[in-house]
Amino acid sequence: MPRMLDVSDEVRAEIGDEEADRLLAGENAPGSYDCTSCRTPGDSAQERTSTVLFIGDETAVLAFAHSSCLPSQVVQVTEEQLQGAVRSISGAGVDLEPDRAAPEQAVLGVTSGLVLIAGELHPALVVEPTAPIVRPGATGAGDDFLPLLIEQGFMPLTAIESVPSVLHGWSVLLAVGQLHAVLQPSPNGGQPVAWWQAHQPLQVTEGWRAAANKHQQVLLFAAPVGSIGRQPREDLLRGALDKAAANGKLVAAALPLAGT
Repeated sequence: MPRMLDVSDEVRAEIGDEEADRLLAGENAPGSYDCTSCRTPGDSAQERTSTVLFIGDETAVLAFAHSSCLPSQVVQVTEEQLQGAVRSISGAGVDLEPDRAAPEQAVLGVTSGLVLIAGELHPALVVEPTAPIVRPGATGAGDDFLPLLIEQGFMPLTAIESVPSVLHGWSVLLAVGQLHAVLQPSPNGGQPVAWWQAHQPLQVTEGWRAAANKHQQVLLFAAPVGSIGRQPREDLLRGALDKAAANGKLVAAALPLAGT
């Protein structure tokens, strides 16, 4: 069934006429999708849908968005961002060359909570991907999420006994009491760029915000997929963190607070 797709000239130039025509004919385009902008469901058989091509250094991912949210376009991103370290991209992989493999999609799950360390509560963010994060250019099905973060300055933990050291250049963006992004240094030395960005600002509790304003920093804990899970209470979250640390599957850093 033909799809109500918008394929811009720049997207067509990247993916080629044959691939673009297959998309428009409905051969490769999904009927339903999650909009890469607003994250709500869409249906390319029922509503105007934009094709958005994210291009990294070696791979490319074709995503879909409501035309009312985004126009069809090509977006240049770093390979690390394309591997899922910034935001979720829900779409289909497109091989720009036959020997290039599209990356597996991974979404960073972020949970906020208060963590008790040495008798004091600290605001924390716990990050866990939904799929293994593979080093750009790597072959195989390994998980390089923690090694990549350690290379950025995050420290491995075997127990949560003290506040991790500050990772300068990184920060947590809090605006109007809501969580917007985790920022990392730009590889080009310019303004910081988003390592993770909320599609919609996340609400945090009054206690979490008060602790963040008190300490002027947020502790970020990261673990590979399957290590933490979705924990409904802070005591369960702390238990999962302690277990991940004991198993050698936790890294952490203190990130300065940006905003209020």
